[in-house]
Amino acid sequence: MSAQNDASLFSKTNPFLARVSENRLLNNEGSAKETRHFVVDIEGSGLSYTVGDSLGVFSTNRPHEVDELLQVLGATGEELVSPAMLKLEQPITLREALTSRLALAGPTPKLLKALAEKATDAADKTKLNELVGPENKDALKPWLEQREYIDILTEFPSAKLSPQELVDLQRKLMPRLYSIASSPKISPQGVHLTVAVVRYETNGRDRVGVCSGFLADRVAVADTPVPVFVSNSHFGLPEDHADKDIIMVGPGTGIAPFRAFVQERAGNGGSGRNWVFFGDQHEATDFLYGDEWKDYVTKGDVQKLDLAWSRDQAEKVYVQDKMREGGAELWAWLEKGAIFYVCGDAKRMAKDVDRALHDLIVQHGGMSEEEAVAFVKQLKKDKRYQRDVY
Repeated sequence: MSAQNDASLFSKTNPFLARVSENRLLNNEGSAKETRHFVVDIEGSGLSYTVGDSLGVFSTNRPHEVDELLQVLGATGEELVSPAMLKLEQPITLREALTSRLALAGPTPKLLKALAEKATDAADKTKLNELVGPENKDALKPWLEQREYIDILTEFPSAKLSPQELVDLQRKLMPRLYSIASSPKISPQGVHLTVAVVRYETNGRDRVGVCSGFLADRVAVADTPVPVFVSNSHFGLPEDHADKDIIMVGPGTGIAPFRAFVQERAGNGGSGRNWVFFGDQHEATDFLYGDEWKDYVTKGDVQKLDLAWSRDQAEKVYVQDKMREGGAELWAWLEKGAIFYVCGDAKRMAKDVDRALHDLIVQHGGMSEEEAVAFVKQLKKDKRYQRDVY
C-alpha cells in the first residue's frame, strides 16, 4: 500500500463517499452488450492508486426487490434485526439490512431446511424435504442458482420466517472490485472503471448485476454518494518497467487495467514495447476505447494491436487464436524478457490463453510439453506471467 493510502482515513471498513462524475456507454448501437465507462471522483479522500489496483464499490439492492421481500414476510421494514454474520453492536432496521447489508441472491440449502421445519402445508413440506434430500444433491445446486430469496419464499408460502430468522440465513452484501482503467499520471483524482452491466432472467424474473446495475441505473452523476475504497493488487507493472516489453491479453472488460498500463507508459521515453490483444463480439459495436487504441498505435505508444472479433465472420476468432497466429513473434518477445499479462474471464478465456501460451512455447521455443510447463512456472515465479481473472 502506498504511503498516501496509509495516510488516508478511508479503507474497506471505512469507505469514502465518492461521486460518479461520468457514466457513458462504450458500445455502439446494435451491440448485444452494455459496457459502461465510469469516472469516480476521489478528490479530498487522501486515497491514491497505482496501475493494476482495483476500486472496491459498495452497492445497494434495488428498492422494489426489498419491498417484495418485506411484503412476503408481512413486515414493515422497521423491525429491528441483528444479522449474526454482521456482528453489530446495535440492531438495525430490517429495511436497512435488506437494502445495504445483506445479499438477496445466493440462497443456500440452510434456507430450505429452515423452511421445511416451518412449513404448515404438507405439499410444501414434502417438496422442501425432497429438495434437500441426499438423493437430490446434484440437482439442488442448479435449482438454487435459478432462484433468489424472494423466489423461494414465494414458492413455499406456508413456510413463514420471522425477520430475524430470515436475516440469519442470508449472506453479507460484499463490495465489488473493479480493475482501475486509468493511470494516476493521467487522472489522479478520477478513477476510471470499465463495467459490463449484467442483465438477465432466471425463474421468470428480470435480474441485474447488483453493483453494475446500481452504478448504471441508480447512481445519479455528481449526486448519489457511492462508498468506495482502493484495493491494492499483486497485479501491476514493476517499478523499472520503462525499458521492459509487455504483452497484454484483455478481451471485453479485461482491457481495463491495460488501458491504465498504456497510459502509464505512454511517452515515458523508455524502450519498452506494448503489445495488446483485445477481443469482443463485433468490431463495429464492441471495440471498447477503439479510437484511443488506434491513436496509441499511430503515436507509437502501442507497437502491436491484435484484435479478435468472434461474431464478424463465420468462424469465431478469439484472442488465443491471435496469439497462435503471432506465436513466433510472441515467443521472441518472451525470450527477450517480456512480461505477459492476462485479465478477464477465468472460466474459459484465461484457460484457453494459458493453453495457447504453452503450445506456442512448445512450437516456437523448441521445448517439450514438460519443459514448457517448467518455463511457464518460472515466468510466474519471476512475476513475468501475471493474471487478474474473475
